[in-house]
Amino acid sequence: MNQIIRPGVARNYKNVEELNRISAGLKEQMRLFGIPCNYQTYEVYGKNYRNVLCYINVGRSDKIIIGAHYDAFEKTSGADANASGVAGVLEIARILAAERSSLKHNIEFVFYTLKEQPFFKTAQMGSYIHAKSVQQQKEQIKAAFILDMIGYYDIKNVQQYPAGMKWIYPSHANFIATLSNIQSSEIGNAYCASMQKLNQLDCQRMVTPSFLAGADFSDHFNYWQFDIPAILITDTGKYRNKFYHTQEDRIDKLDTVKMAQVINGLASTILESNF
Repeated sequence: MNQIIRPGVARNYKNVEELNRISAGLKEQMRLFGIPCNYQTYEVYGKNYRNVLCYINVGRSDKIIIGAHYDAFEKTSGADANASGVAGVLEIARILAAERSSLKHNIEFVFYTLKEQPFFKTAQMGSYIHAKSVQQQKEQIKAAFILDMIGYYDIKNVQQYPAGMKWIYPSHANFIATLSNIQSSEIGNAYCASMQKLNQLDCQRMVTPSFLAGADFSDHFNYWQFDIPAILITDTGKYRNKFYHTQEDRIDKLDTVKMAQVINGLASTILESNF
C-alpha cells in the first residue's frame, strides 16, 4: 500500500500524472507475478484515463473477474478506501499465479480508475467502462469479485447500517461482508462458506435488490447494470470506518492480518467452488 499512497499527493481525477504512475506500477507488479496486462484507456473531458487489465488464461471458455479501484477521494490518503482493495487484488493475483494449474476458470484482474466523485454513478467510472466492454464482447462471466475497503475492523459495537438492517446483523465491527443482488447471491454464499471453513474471520452475507438505496455504493453495481453476476467484498466502509473519506484514513488504522484472511477466503472460493 505504501507504493500506492504518497503522503500529500492526491490520486484523484485532477492528478492524471499520479494515476498514471500508480497504474504503471500495478502493471509492473503483475508482470513480476508472471501475469500480463494491458491498459483500457478512455477519454473524459479531454484527458486520458486508464484501467489496468491483467490475465491468467488457463484455456477455459469462461472467466472470473477480480477488481478494485485505485483512485481516492479528493486529497485523502485513501488507505481503506481503497488502497486496501488494490492490495487485496495484488495478493490474490500472487496466490492464483502460483496455483495456475488448479484454476477452473480464466481470471481477469482489473484495477479501475475514476470510481470517486465527480464520476461516481456515471458512465465515466472505470468499472462502468469495463463492465460495458465485457457485455459488448459477450464474454461468459461466472463471477465478479469487487474489493472495496477491506481493512478496517473494531471489536467494539460501532457498526452502523442502512435503515432496517441493524436488527439483523452484528453491532460489532469485526467481520467482513458480502453485498450481492439476487442473481449473484450464490457467489456471496460461496465466499462466506469459504470464510466459515477457514474459521479466521466472521463473514456476513447481505443480499439486496439492485434498486434498493445504498446498494450501488461501489463498482459491483456497474456489473449488475449489465446483468453480470458480481459481489462486493467490504468492511462496509462509511457504516463502520469513522475515517472514511478523511485525511485520517491511513495505513496505520488498518488490520493487515484480517485483510490477509479476507484474501485467503477469496482464494479458497475461487479454487474450490463450482460456479
